[in-house]
Parts: sequence; structure tokens; C-alpha cells
Amino acid sequence: MSLQKITYFWFRRDLRLEDNASLYMALKSNSNVQPIFIFDKSILDKLEDVNDRRVSFIHTQISRLARELNEIGSSLNVYYGKPLDIFQSLLDSKSFGGLFANRDYEPYARQRDKEVHDLLANKNIPFKAFKDHVIFEKDEILKDDGTPYVVFSPYARKWSEKVNDFYLRSYPTVAYFNNLIQSTEQEAVISLDQMGFKAHKNDWSNSALDLSVVKEYHEKRDIPSENGTTGLSVHLRFGTVSIRKLASIGRELNPKWCNELIWRDFYQMILWQFPHVVKGAFRSKYDHIPWRNNEDDFIAWCEGKTGYPIVDAGMRELNETGFMHNRVRMIVASFLTKHLLIDWRWGETYFASKLIDFDLASNNGGWQWASGSGVDAAPYFRVFNPYLQTDKFDPDNRYIHKWVKDFKSAHYPKPIVDHKTARLRAIETYKKALSQQGY
Repeated sequence: MSLQKITYFWFRRDLRLEDNASLYMALKSNSNVQPIFIFDKSILDKLEDVNDRRVSFIHTQISRLARELNEIGSSLNVYYGKPLDIFQSLLDSKSFGGLFANRDYEPYARQRDKEVHDLLANKNIPFKAFKDHVIFEKDEILKDDGTPYVVFSPYARKWSEKVNDFYLRSYPTVAYFNNLIQSTEQEAVISLDQMGFKAHKNDWSNSALDLSVVKEYHEKRDIPSENGTTGLSVHLRFGTVSIRKLASIGRELNPKWCNELIWRDFYQMILWQFPHVVKGAFRSKYDHIPWRNNEDDFIAWCEGKTGYPIVDAGMRELNETGFMHNRVRMIVASFLTKHLLIDWRWGETYFASKLIDFDLASNNGGWQWASGSGVDAAPYFRVFNPYLQTDKFDPDNRYIHKWVKDFKSAHYPKPIVDHKTARLRAIETYKKALSQQGY
């Protein structure tokens, strides 16, 4: 009797069973579907913090998925290693029938998937990938001349014109759960300790959407002391919620909130079309800015000890929780790149190491926007005034008091730079460097 072939479904940034595009395709096309997840050593080995919140969050979600699959009579196979090695070992079992996964647009993911695809192709085994964590991908939204948008507003208009029920439909995975591999064994998920990481208190496990927040988003989204944002960014990042579900809700309840989802698609498209942004400025002239890169100033910024309360509140919130309010992200990014004239890539890297909702495309896009070097970026002469930003968005200092416990005390540091002087220095530095490049 021939061994029944196994079709593998590979969870990556889509950690849910419901409305999962590639899981649906796998289940609809084949029986004996085995879900798997790989704790990727190629990624984990580069993380320096054993208390990394993202790893702890992912581990929590994988454990949840394993329980959910067990409850419906199936299982989740969890591996720890490099994906190519894992799939080579699975090929050795002779029962490998095919692989399904959802697409990931980051450079490492694209290279990883190509290597896995080539490995399987040598054995005539298909690797099928589908769109799942964006509404529109790659070249689905283009200008009339066939080139990609590099300005958000016209991209958003085209996005809104094109989107319809077809793009927002839910994939009915539940209807095909009977095609999951049947298993009575509950394999234990590898522990964090075994991978060299520590469990972290998970404050971000709730993926429920508060509709009242969505309805009031346009009124409260810029007030960091208010509960004005949904807190779903980490769930979108790791796919514990469906982008199609959220976009459907956003279109119905609040276009301003839906606009943030469009920004997310926009930055994913930019990353795909212009992968050079990972290492350099989208606008190459900005690679010639003579950054000061003062390490003492950078440390003060990282530790929230700049003497600018709104900046320090944001950095202390980030260091303590792994999150920062989006308005404050713009303020601290502008401060680093303009007031301190520190390379935006330093800030981008620090955020990447701390943010639980870190997403390469959005993080890169945000930092390039703040520094003036990216697509549809703030002009170089726009320098956020931290004091005016505080007056406008935290007038009662509620956010500042929450995170800067030494605010107005004798121990609170003096400003490490004068705002007026730093602003003029930044504008002159940018202007001179860009003029030399013919800007």
C-alpha cells in the first residue's frame, strides 16, 4: 500500500485558522493537510534580547493554534531550525506531497521562499503561495502608465476605487477542516527556554476589536493619553486577525481608520517595488546627508533622557512596553533625525529591536517619512517642534506624567539641544547637502 502524501501548510505571519487564504486553498485542494510552524533560527539567532516580546507573543499564539487544532482533531507540528534544513528533513520521509503558504514581501522572506521553492522543485513538489496579509499586493495598484505610485494620496484613491466585495471576501476555511490531517497526539510546543528566550508578560493577547474606538478614531487618534487606537497593530503584523475583516469594518465605520490600513498596503508595495529602501534612502540624494551621529545623544534618546518630555515619554513607553503611540513615533523620529541629526537607520534599527508590532515595511516607511528621505515624505525643512506637539496633543501632560516619573523634578535632565538652534542647523545641513546633489 502506498503511503498517503501529506500536504503541508506553513504558518508564518498568518497565525489564525479562520479566513486564511493559503490554508483555505490547501484544504480545498487536498486532504491530509498538516499545518506546521518553524521557529526560524536564521531570524532568532540575530535577536540579542532574551526577553524579546515578539518571540514571547509568537510563542503564545503558536500554543493557542496548537490547542485549537487539537480541539478539532488535528495537530500543529512545530519545528526549531532553519527552514531549508527542516524541509530537507521532511523530504526524507518520502511522504511530502506539496507545500502551501501565504506570501511575505520582505527581502529575507523572498530569498527564503525561493530557496525552499527550488529545493522542492528539484523533487517535482509544488510550493503554492497566496496573498493574505494585504488587500492589494505587488503591482495590483499602479498608475495608468503602469508604474508604481510613490505618493500616497493618489494610491489611496485608486485603492478605494478598486476595492470591492471580491477583495474583501472571507475564506471559509472552517467548511474544509475535515481535510486537516487527523491526529489524536498533542505534540508539545518547544519551550521558549529551549530556544534561549524568556517568557514575557503578554499584554497584547487580546485581538478583539472595539468598534467604538474605530468610530471615534478620527477624533482621538492623535491623543496619546486617550484610548484612541485599536491596539491591533501586533495582530495585523502576525496575522492573528484578518486584514479583510478589518478593512470591511473600516470602510463601513470610519474611512480615516481604513486609511491607516491603506498606508499599510502602500508601504508593503513600496518594499516590493523598491527593495533598496531596506538599506538606503528611497530618494538617493538623502544618502549624502552628513549625519552628526553623536553616540551620547543617541543613548540619551534611546533611554528617554533628552530633556524633551514628549520625546522621553515616548521612548520610555517603548522601552517598558514594546509599544509607542503613532503620533509620538513621528515626534521622536523627527527629533532624532532633525534635532540631533542622527541617521534615520539608527532609529529604525532601535525601533526594530523594541517594537512588538515591528513590521519592516511600515517601520522603514515611517522613518524615511520623518527624515524626509522616503516616498511622500515630510519636506526636509519640516521640523516638529516638541513643545508645540505637546501643547496640541498632550496639553495636560497626562501622557508625559504617565511615563516620565521624574518630570519637573530636580533629577529630570536639561534639554540636550536647544530647539531653535537645532532646527536651524538641521535645515541648513539638509539644504547644503541636497543642493550639492542638484536638489
